[in-house]
Amino acid sequence: MKAYLDCYPCFLRQALSASRHAGADPQQQLAVVRRSLSLLEKLPAEATPPEIAYRLHGIVREEIGAADPYRQAKKESTRQALALYPDLKERVRRSHDPIDTALRLSIAGNIIDLGAADDYDNLEKVIERVLSQPFAVDHRRRLLTALDRADHVLFLADNAGETVFDRILIETLSIPTVYAVKKSPIINDATANDAEEAGLDGITTVVDNGTDAPGTVLPLCTREFIEAFEAAPVVIAKGQANYETLSESDPKVFCLLQIKCPVIARDIGAPVGGIAVLQARSRS
Repeated sequence: MKAYLDCYPCFLRQALSASRHAGADPQQQLAVVRRSLSLLEKLPAEATPPEIAYRLHGIVREEIGAADPYRQAKKESTRQALALYPDLKERVRRSHDPIDTALRLSIAGNIIDLGAADDYDNLEKVIERVLSQPFAVDHRRRLLTALDRADHVLFLADNAGETVFDRILIETLSIPTVYAVKKSPIINDATANDAEEAGLDGITTVVDNGTDAPGTVLPLCTREFIEAFEAAPVVIAKGQANYETLSESDPKVFCLLQIKCPVIARDIGAPVGGIAVLQARSRS
């Protein structure tokens, strides 16, 4: 997905928010904003939002010297999610359609997104909403058919804490999974350490994609990860940034997300607050 003009104020908000999470003083925050404005002037118009965010968060790290500004926020999100885990597992166990319930729970976890906003809604309220609301984009049948034919699935993680909700879906699937995280911190995206804290290392193969760019910017990923991506019969791609980078990549990719941004809502053709299982299109 290309970056729209409405994305630009959000880029500045993200850069400022990240600098504050890193403990920047006012002068450092001003330096981040000025450098961000200069970068936005020079970037090509065809750059995707995650590619731009990748460059902006690099500015924050350079100015503030913080390797992981969102570390405490990520740990707290994981703690909150793990506290809910036993009840959520029981809901799946009692469900008349365990896969559908686990799929919805994984999407519910996508609310834990500190790139889209500086905070997120109460998890328990979001869970109840997502478990009952209709899908704004509903390609579930296509996904389930693809999973039935696959010998494994590549699962692209999004945020720390959301990882716990993904764990429930992975535990419910009947085929092996490879869970791909970021090599190093970016916003509150999950790294291998965050996946381990969520308990995923014991139930799936955790790999990193070799980069700290939001979403999955394949040209920035390692050859090893690209080969795993190409070999996967099905790819589950969580969150808005993966939608932005992969929605026009390959029909084997299925984007699972909550629509939290008006720009993405317009691009998808669905309302903010909607939930989606969306099959990617081939690049034209």
